Amino acid sequence: MQKTKAALWEFLQGLGKTFMLPVALLAFCGIMLGIGSSLSSEAVTDNVAFLKGEGFHVVFTWMANTGLVAFTFLPVLFAMAIPLGLAREDKGVAAFSGFVGYVAMNLAVNFYLTARGVDFEDEKAIEHYGIADVLGVQSIDTGLLGAVAVGIVVSLLHQRFRTQRMPDALAFFGGLRFVPIVSALVLSVLGLLIPLVWPTFNGWINAVGRGIGHTGVFGPFFFGMGEVLLRPIGLHHILVAMFRFTDVGGSGTVCGDHVSGALNLFYAQLDCSAAPGSAVTDATHFLSQGKMAAYLGGLPGAALAMYHCAKRRMRPEIKALLVSGVVACVVGGITEPLEFLFLFVAPWLYVVHAVLVGLGFLTAAVLGVFIGNTDGNVIDWLVFGVLQGSTTKWYLVPVIAAVWFAAYYFLFRWAITRFDLKTPGREDPPADDEHGRSDDAEPGEDGAGDGAAAERPRELVAGKYDAAAMLDAIGGAGNIRSLDNCITRLRMTVADAERVDEARLKKLGAVGVIKLDGHNVQVVIGPQVQSVKDALATMIPVG
Repeated sequence: MQKTKAALWEFLQGLGKTFMLPVALLAFCGIMLGIGSSLSSEAVTDNVAFLKGEGFHVVFTWMANTGLVAFTFLPVLFAMAIPLGLAREDKGVAAFSGFVGYVAMNLAVNFYLTARGVDFEDEKAIEHYGIADVLGVQSIDTGLLGAVAVGIVVSLLHQRFRTQRMPDALAFFGGLRFVPIVSALVLSVLGLLIPLVWPTFNGWINAVGRGIGHTGVFGPFFFGMGEVLLRPIGLHHILVAMFRFTDVGGSGTVCGDHVSGALNLFYAQLDCSAAPGSAVTDATHFLSQGKMAAYLGGLPGAALAMYHCAKRRMRPEIKALLVSGVVACVVGGITEPLEFLFLFVAPWLYVVHAVLVGLGFLTAAVLGVFIGNTDGNVIDWLVFGVLQGSTTKWYLVPVIAAVWFAAYYFLFRWAITRFDLKTPGREDPPADDEHGRSDDAEPGEDGAGDGAAAERPRELVAGKYDAAAMLDAIGGAGNIRSLDNCITRLRMTVADAERVDEARLKKLGAVGVIKLDGHNVQVVIGPQVQSVKDALATMIPVG
């Protein structure tokens, strides 16, 4: 039972991680679409005459068109990214097989509907089955859920048949060549079942979406709070994807096309000259403007509180850590480097933070802020708020952020001092420092020598990580069974989680360590996690 639970955790963690590749592309394409559509719109060009020039118009139209890449082909991108991310070897074949399987599934759906004599122009049939054009094929639009199913099936087939041996007469089709072949066969058979089950399954999803819609502004509140609470175990990506890309996050008609998912609705509206309908504005409540209260104001306020509560002699040591965390949060929309500074020392404070994030979503919804996109950072505010005009109510965001900044600052400063929380710079020093003296200085006192600071590696102060030392703290190469990373953290399957030295990893620069069970461990690094993972990978035999 324990092994099954560990395997399930590893699978869900890996699945959430695979979402990051298409989502990163989506974020970039969203910015391209936002800039291009806003600067080529009549509302902007009428006020800024030089933008009407032919050269400017061509460039901004090209940017908007490029931004549609991820939005238009999002399901197939997921169908390829999931087997790519889950495969440990021969990742290119896995991704190729994902594309083959996705196409095979939709061609099988088309075959079934055609054989049943379904009229692709009949409105009742379109509504019942959810018929749409998918990569040039009249099929059923299963959206992200269909793509995820394809990706999971293909990844399992890739794992099972990657080394498949065939009889001599068929040896050419063996090994890696067999993976796309069996993917086409299996997904073609599964595609025949989709018209039988999808109408019912899609009805359930719509019911969930309607139920959330009936909660009004409390829907975004619970969504925002839930995302934060799931973040420590890495499952927030799955929750977010459901709201962004399925009917759970809303559905409606934009410029004559039926669109599902909060982010899909928002991007479709960016490419549409008509005024947004209620379906679009309601769905956008689940997007980035809800995060801006905490990301642009709250967490920077918490960082300032942690800085002011640190021992004076430790402030220079933690300043770089806090500043880099604030920059990652405000500019990149990456919050883990700051959140994990207090998650482990005061989990209840993290719960309060989750509630405040939810209240940020609720406030933006009540005030009618309409900015959208994915990250909640200052770039989203500028591109999708300021550049889109006053209808987005972008001017309310600095006011909300200022309120959240003050709330976080005073709450965190009170909590840290009242409960003596060991946030950065407040850790108890060792009994003897490097000079053999006892350091009994109270928090806030000046001191020339600090044992904890002396032990801190100079490479860490310079923003570098000692990969060899980190590997040793993880338990050595022999303790690591698999190694990967997401945006901010190393994700590992280890032979024994007890061999992972959490305290030493933190001294070496890790923000936090999460032991999900006896085998699944996450080490929170921050934005530089990719370089740390690459360095570790060169020292261990991991595929």
